[in-house]
Amino acid sequence: MRIGKLVVALFVAALTLPGASAIAEVHQPWVGRFDRPQQGFAPANTVLRPGAPAEVGLDGAPIHAAEQFLENWTQSDRETGHPRFSGAVGLLAHDGVIVDQYATGQALRYADAAGTELPAAQQVPMRPDTIFDMASITKLFTSIAVMQLVESGQVDLSAPVARYLPEFAANGKQDVTVQQLLTHTSGLDADPSPSLWQGYADIPARRKAVLDSPLVHPPGTAYLYSDINLMTLGFLVEQLTGSPLDKVVHDRITQPLGMTDTGYNPPASKLDRIAATEYETNPPRGLVRGQVHDENAWALGGVSGHAGIFSTAGDMAVLGQAILNGGSYRDARILRPETVQQMLTNHNQAFPGNEHGLGFELDQMFYMGALSSPVTAGHTGFTGTTFVLDPESRSIAILLTNRVHPSRNWGSINLARETWATALAKAMAVEPVHGPEAWFSGLGNSSTGTLTTPVLQPPGATRVEFDAFVDTEATDPLVLEASEDGVTWQAVPLHAAGRGAPPGTVTSLSGHGHRSWWRVTAEVPASARVILRWRYTTDTSYTGRGVAVDGVRITSNNSTLLDDEARSTSLSAIGWVRNSR
Repeated sequence: MRIGKLVVALFVAALTLPGASAIAEVHQPWVGRFDRPQQGFAPANTVLRPGAPAEVGLDGAPIHAAEQFLENWTQSDRETGHPRFSGAVGLLAHDGVIVDQYATGQALRYADAAGTELPAAQQVPMRPDTIFDMASITKLFTSIAVMQLVESGQVDLSAPVARYLPEFAANGKQDVTVQQLLTHTSGLDADPSPSLWQGYADIPARRKAVLDSPLVHPPGTAYLYSDINLMTLGFLVEQLTGSPLDKVVHDRITQPLGMTDTGYNPPASKLDRIAATEYETNPPRGLVRGQVHDENAWALGGVSGHAGIFSTAGDMAVLGQAILNGGSYRDARILRPETVQQMLTNHNQAFPGNEHGLGFELDQMFYMGALSSPVTAGHTGFTGTTFVLDPESRSIAILLTNRVHPSRNWGSINLARETWATALAKAMAVEPVHGPEAWFSGLGNSSTGTLTTPVLQPPGATRVEFDAFVDTEATDPLVLEASEDGVTWQAVPLHAAGRGAPPGTVTSLSGHGHRSWWRVTAEVPASARVILRWRYTTDTSYTGRGVAVDGVRITSNNSTLLDDEARSTSLSAIGWVRNSR
């Protein structure tokens, strides 16, 4: 009895220690688990705090590897003579804990478009609170402002935009709806033509040019990502609130959430913390730093619905947690939970591959990486910014770079975006179904891994049973193959059962977002000898969390030919490892 009381006393005392709440959180069965997807929002009282990956059950190794990747990309490449980006700030959060905030490279490095480096004393290093031009991530703020008007009854998503902006009806746009602007199915072109800074005398003339833009598709018939959509919605917000867009965003979003470094046209007092963008010669702006990079937003005075917001990784994490919480953070509520759910629901079922909520992009593996799922939401910005929210693991991945400094022509950073988000997915566990370990293959691009049995001599037809965890794109399949000679292989039909499993008989397993183990069975026709192998092959781009195989059992006529749980060395592995998570 005394021992029991002592244990209880020690446990109660431990709860008062710093970090004790985080230790208790690990005992929630889903925390730190990639294979335990959550439904619904995080608790509304979830507030971000710093902590180590281990505090929420994460493996720090993939995160550290991703940090090294970012650092490497700030170094000059041998072929091009320049880095992929001058600098970066990354932030990762899981279950309300900021498990990593990493800064590398330079916020200011170059003097001209040719890439002439400034003297070392004039360069400015990246720091965790560096302020970035968020570019098109601005669209999320505009979308939130629109949805606030929907909540107040001032806007009907299905109503024509022209109900609120009569001049928008010009050039056959009278039937375009508010929702079509939010989902990029309006039929409007990508950008105003000509650019707003060319040929228009003043801001009123530029606004009119936006509203006069013609359609290039009938409304609702095609997906076409368009800055004009969000420019128009910015004007709509101003029309219905009677206030400039920057004031609306401040008063209704950033100030309530405490995002003190977020807004349009940052003050000169913060210039030393702002990451430089491009050195522009057309228009002749020189080195752009502290002003919006996007030329059309610049022509509108730095404030537009499609671009113009500046922010930090920390501030963006607060916005992300507010969305994961169902629209609230601390004592502020910026949206109702049902509104957030509406924003994170795919409204573009007619346009596969272009999944889109209301403002938020959904399920885009090219930058969401292995965090991608049908409900994973986010956006990117042309300047090199990335914002990813994964409701199923209640995680946030933010990567901010100044990839256009000093030139927009120095290449894509999508691999860095994907790598950063995938690191957080890899840090979460996929726990074996049977025993302490499972076979795992986390191949990179353009690779093949095989898991092969020895030669089997079944007395009749062969039955194969195993558990599979598959998180891949459709072009990176897991197949089971049979051979008599080890040279010629034939795919074996499979039946899978579990959340998200393919229906019926299939010859390969792929898919992402379900995050569940499947129970898989297969029948191989009678043969005097047979070799079986699991083959996982990836294509040239994008990979998910990877695949795992566990509980392999092969029988024939009630005789056990192979039981991998009883003898884990019975399979020959290339590109596969035994893994406990």
